[in-house]
Amino acid sequence: MLEQWHTGYVTRIVNETHNTRRFWIQIPDMEAFDFKPGQFVTLDLPIHEKKNKRWRSYSIASHPNGTNEIELVIVLLEGGLGTTYLFNEVKEGSELLLRGPLGVFVLPENLDRDLFLICTGTGIAPFRSMARYICEHGVPHKNIHLIYGSRYIGDLLYPEEMRQLQASLPNFQYIPTLSREENPDWWGRKGYVHNIYEEMLQGHAEKLPAYFFLCGWKNMIDEAKQRILAMGYDRKDIHLELYG
Repeated sequence: MLEQWHTGYVTRIVNETHNTRRFWIQIPDMEAFDFKPGQFVTLDLPIHEKKNKRWRSYSIASHPNGTNEIELVIVLLEGGLGTTYLFNEVKEGSELLLRGPLGVFVLPENLDRDLFLICTGTGIAPFRSMARYICEHGVPHKNIHLIYGSRYIGDLLYPEEMRQLQASLPNFQYIPTLSREENPDWWGRKGYVHNIYEEMLQGHAEKLPAYFFLCGWKNMIDEAKQRILAMGYDRKDIHLELYG
């Protein structure tokens, strides 16, 4: 049975970078919006006559906190009907039709292996939800490596929050890597996400037990999947969430 549709109200909008916005949406007919970190919602936007061409799905960037308000972080896609509508037409107080939570891109029941959270762009959204949930609920875990690829410093989402989380969540490592940044003051890594997890995993004499969660653009995910399998990991160790 499909989830029913709910009317949400946009309570707040913040420009996070030059082309991404954070949208807070409250769902008044639910006392609490219960979801698992990593799940998404589908919006029904008035951009087409056919239902399935109006639907756009976005990972929930906030963590479950017992309220009926969630946060989405959305990048403006050039020529994208959905994001153009959200950026140009939606204001604080606007109504949005949504359903959810949906999806199985969620944490395993036991975090008994190292966790590699590998993402690009707004793919950080589900991982922010997962990491904050683990932190606030004291979920037992091994090492967590958040490897986050962007082009420039100005493209990074939640950088200060992630650095603070690294300071407060034991065994959590925030590793942003930039592919085009030339600022000599950049404190993180340069290059692509693939070099980082390969370097970390190949540094072990024996294969490190690990779970891999991949979220972002299809090209990154396809390449990561191939590389992880080539290192001897099983397909069931890899969880994917594709964007675009």
